[in-house]
Amino acid sequence: MLSALNEWLPGDAVNILLVLFLSFLIGLEREERKIGAGADRYAFGGVRTFPLIGLVAYAIAYLTGGAAVPQLVGFVVVAVFLLMSYWHKLSAGGLPGVTSELAGLVTYVVGALVFHQYFWIATTISVATMLLLQMKAALEGLTRRIAPDDIFTFTKFLLLTAVILPILPNAQFTPFHINPFKTWLVVVAVSGVSYASYVLQRWTRSEGGVILAALLGGAYSSTVTTVVLAKRASGQPHTHLYAGGILIASGMMYLRLAALLAIFNRELMHALAPAFAVLGALAIGAGWLWSRREGTVSDTSDSQTEPGNPLELSAAFLFALLFLAILVATELAIVYLGDSGVYSLAAIMGVTDVDPFIMGMTQAAGTSTPVPVAASAILIAAASNNAVKGVYAWYFAKAATGRQSLWLLGALAALGLIPLLF
Repeated sequence: MLSALNEWLPGDAVNILLVLFLSFLIGLEREERKIGAGADRYAFGGVRTFPLIGLVAYAIAYLTGGAAVPQLVGFVVVAVFLLMSYWHKLSAGGLPGVTSELAGLVTYVVGALVFHQYFWIATTISVATMLLLQMKAALEGLTRRIAPDDIFTFTKFLLLTAVILPILPNAQFTPFHINPFKTWLVVVAVSGVSYASYVLQRWTRSEGGVILAALLGGAYSSTVTTVVLAKRASGQPHTHLYAGGILIASGMMYLRLAALLAIFNRELMHALAPAFAVLGALAIGAGWLWSRREGTVSDTSDSQTEPGNPLELSAAFLFALLFLAILVATELAIVYLGDSGVYSLAAIMGVTDVDPFIMGMTQAAGTSTPVPVAASAILIAAASNNAVKGVYAWYFAKAATGRQSLWLLGALAALGLIPLLF
């Protein structure tokens, strides 16, 4: 578009038009905000002031041939005027926010960037500035919905991920082929997927019900979701709703595992993706249909799960220790018991969370364990986990919901073993 304009206008004219356009957009947003604040409140800038700031920056850069020092001096001068405006706003009893003044400084930088022909950067900064200014209510609402403890936990997780992960040695140690970098990378990936579901659960707590809780909870931990829904189903009249939700959570488990396999072992993912996609879609679809057998019921938000934060450091380190222990156990089973030992271990691991075992298989597949053996072990572990969840649901929900969940998850476990025949 700019090249087309250059055929009709001088290059500097096109640049000036771009500066006016970008700074006018920022000024337009501030003008709307100023009108909304009321005529009795002082507010800095609008559709004229911001374009003028952009033009000042461009003119200084043009007159000095793009020298850095004069542009910096111009930036300081504009900042002083903005500081005086901010002091006047405080004296007049206005709100103490500095958003408009900072937007003025950004406008000055945009004008200088256009002179240096950084058109894409100038446009991107302008658009990002407008989005941040326009999304004030949404961003402030977001801060109210996230607990301070969650922010602190996420900050610690970022510290361990961004600082510690890059310095861990990416090499195998001990006869069990333990790789510190890949071990912690597994923890980061599993916790990250769980955390995304956890955040969605927190944000939709007052809006969703059993089905939404099952979908999001299954992406977090289908075992935890099964136990929570089963406990809350005890004494509830909507037996089909809760049993269907529990089946949906197990369907989400297959989709979650497929995503993790795609990250860590593409060969395993290609071997299991068709089966996981069919099983996941079948369980989710059948669970939804089963939940509708009683007709439309009140799907209230009190059925939302209340999981722990998966980014808690204690949970992350515990997962890492379980992952290493299962990795060692798998290696020993392969050496001393052969394929049957791996399958037996897979069936046993279904009693608890299957993530550490399946992530261990992603590391062993193709090295110490043949890919077909690893794929079969993962199918067995997932089927075993479904069967055990059926027992959990039967015990905690009791009555009709418990019996329905036991039969549904038992059927899903049996279906999950069919791919072993092919």
